[in-house]
Amino acid sequence: MSETETDTSSAAEPPSALSPLRIPLFRSVWMATLIAYFGAMIQSVGAAWLMTSLARSADTVALVQSAVTLPFMLLSPVAGALADNLDRRWMMLGAQLSMLFVASLLAACAWTGLITPWLLLLFTFLLASGMAINAPAWQAAVGDMVPRPHLPAAVTLNSVAYNIARSAGPAIGGAVVAAAGAAAAFAVNALSYIALIVVLARWQPPARRATTPRESLGAAIAVGVRYVSQSPTLRTVLLRGFAFGLGTSAVMALLPLVAKHRISGGALTYGVLLGAYGVGAVAGALTATRLRGSVSTEGIVRWSNIVFASITAILAVSTHLWLALPALVIGGGAWVLTLSTFNVTVQLSTPRWVVARALSLYNMTTFGGWALGSWLWGMLAEGHGLVPALLAAAVVTLVSALLGHVFPLTDSEDRSVHPLRPGTSA
Repeated sequence: MSETETDTSSAAEPPSALSPLRIPLFRSVWMATLIAYFGAMIQSVGAAWLMTSLARSADTVALVQSAVTLPFMLLSPVAGALADNLDRRWMMLGAQLSMLFVASLLAACAWTGLITPWLLLLFTFLLASGMAINAPAWQAAVGDMVPRPHLPAAVTLNSVAYNIARSAGPAIGGAVVAAAGAAAAFAVNALSYIALIVVLARWQPPARRATTPRESLGAAIAVGVRYVSQSPTLRTVLLRGFAFGLGTSAVMALLPLVAKHRISGGALTYGVLLGAYGVGAVAGALTATRLRGSVSTEGIVRWSNIVFASITAILAVSTHLWLALPALVIGGGAWVLTLSTFNVTVQLSTPRWVVARALSLYNMTTFGGWALGSWLWGMLAEGHGLVPALLAAAVVTLVSALLGHVFPLTDSEDRSVHPLRPGTSA
């Protein structure tokens, strides 16, 4: 499978929501990634629900989301620098193999009854570390797989894959946990990595020809930080991404407690709630390409933040499943519209030689806000109750929307991003 395996006739067609799937390489990796996302969703249900049994405190339950997001804050700068200087295929393959090993070990520990709250958090952290290493390489590789006009649709399709899995995966995960326990969910996740490992092992991209000497890790990180710090557009995306992650993290961090204590449900109820969130995210992703043609980048982000703040408040005051489900559908759409818009803005505002580092810094700030928020809302729920925590998160998300009046996002689709590497000449 070669990177040159792109269909030139497909590349020449006008961009549409599904046009990148006509490119064989992108389609193969996308489908294998979709399978891996399903495994991750099933794993997340197993971990979150198992923690409600292992630990009684709300802050410990919320730490599961912190363990998922913290590696993106800690490892993203390193991962981005490596992805811009090393073979991205080998980075992705190594990350998938490591996650297969950790997921298998987690399944074995859960099956033998050796799992503890802190051991579960450790395994969750290690799996998320593999995802954090993989993410910049995969996100940057998308720009190498598809022509630039198709890049926004390809980025959105990544969100579609994740949220297709989020739609059905949690319900499947809830059923697996209810029927066979969390260990079975962890085993399913381990198996889900195999398809992507096979695809990556078969992919033979052409060698990347270096035009400048390879940078040391520290120098590469410093160059990425310097580039982002000098770009007003990227600085704004990082600030807005952090604020968005901080406020919206409460929904995912506290949703197991909403399912258990506000709606009085079980693992299957939690899975259905997550599924509703994913359905909305898929719908939001499929409409994103068309929406960007008629609404400004700032308009999409600002109104999505306002909608998500409203949804968080509804979850705080409602005790009915019939109200929580449509609220989460709408919230999922707002969530994916915001994140995919941030991602597209970074990709279209950054030249290819530094794009993985820019994406990694975006991941670091957004997931850093998410990790901090998950811990903060968990502590607030433990000390003052679930409802005040969710209402406070809704206020923070609303403030994130208001930031657009001071730090607005600009449309970047027509911006030229082909500056040469530092030290080169025209």
